[in-house]
Amino acid sequence: MTDRDPFAEGERAARERIPAEANPYLDGSDEHALWAAGHEKVARAIEASESEGS
Repeated sequence: MTDRDPFAEGERAARERIPAEANPYLDGSDEHALWAAGHEKVARAIEASESEGS
């Protein structure tokens, strides 16, 4: 068993500008949902800072 954290992996993917469609987990799985939530959290923060002109 690995100590993977899908939420943290999704956050990292968003910071690296990897698209949400690249979610490596099976659609419908808990891991897929966690990865997507992490990605969305960071992607929203990035979009917000870009829209502020920062």
